Amino acid sequence: MKKQLLVLLSVLSFGYQATAQEGIPVYFDYLADNYYLVYPSMAGISPGGKIRATIRQQWFDVRDAPNLQTLNANFRLGESNSGLGMIIFNDANGYHAQTGVKLTYAYHLKMGGDGRYLNQLSFGLSPTYLQSSLDESEFLSPGGVDDPAIVGSKISEPYYNVDIGMSYNLMEFYAHVAALNVLSGAERQLYRTGRQDIGNINFIDNVRRFLFSVGYVFGRNAVQIEPSVLFQLTDFTKEKTIDFNAKVYKDVDFGRIWGGLSYRRGFDAAVVVQGDSFTEPQLQLITPIIGANFKNFMVSYNYSYQSGDFRVSNGGFHQITLGYDFGQAERKYDCYCPAAQ
Repeated sequence: MKKQLLVLLSVLSFGYQATAQEGIPVYFDYLADNYYLVYPSMAGISPGGKIRATIRQQWFDVRDAPNLQTLNANFRLGESNSGLGMIIFNDANGYHAQTGVKLTYAYHLKMGGDGRYLNQLSFGLSPTYLQSSLDESEFLSPGGVDDPAIVGSKISEPYYNVDIGMSYNLMEFYAHVAALNVLSGAERQLYRTGRQDIGNINFIDNVRRFLFSVGYVFGRNAVQIEPSVLFQLTDFTKEKTIDFNAKVYKDVDFGRIWGGLSYRRGFDAAVVVQGDSFTEPQLQLITPIIGANFKNFMVSYNYSYQSGDFRVSNGGFHQITLGYDFGQAERKYDCYCPAAQ
């Protein structure tokens, strides 16, 4: 009976975490000139286009640890105000996995100034198709007794949702806001399919998340400094996190090198039992990031370390990003604004 209860709690826990994180988790790849990955309004922000591919792996010493792969491309439609983009992603976490694609249309409205002056308000819309799966083939009940919380096979369900966003760029200043997974009300059948009545369980169908970023690039000579913040709010659970970021850029003969540091802090604490005492650890992630631009190519690496006493593993989170920029032979704007050039 005790083992059955643990399996039931595991299933419900996976259901909670998976639906709360439906879509692409917001890690730190946006710092690798990849804001389009989290803000649809950034599609086609630059005069040409950008391609970015990421690979992220958590806890190499933990079996079935979370891992994420993304591939995205976005570009401006000629000299028009329209931008297009597409994101393909695969996210796996234990017995749960999700693959999906986002298609984006963005409109960029010039707010004033000449062609060299960046003053632009942008709007973006990303319809999303997602296939989510849960592998319960290894969830076995002791003694062969049927457990109403376990289907006993791999099940999957398709979902549809929409992201919306808005950005404002004024020379070296920028601000972004987005609402992810704005549609709600449709039942997430993955955690209901084939199950018997297991009581009054609160399945989560609201998976909305809200994001807000603001930043500024100081310096127009060989070295630039870019402080920024990113705030996240999960609508259903009211969980909140904030990233404090600082990046430094330096122009070199072959292009540009850069590095930075991010600190993510959670506002909410979970109660954890440790021996005979209770602790309330808060999320704390420290992430150094380095990168380089060589002609049209970009490469970056970041490593996230989770501080605090309560950790799944002593290992950290590794992420590599590769990029290619096209159609941008020269700077269009008279500013140091990496995301818009």
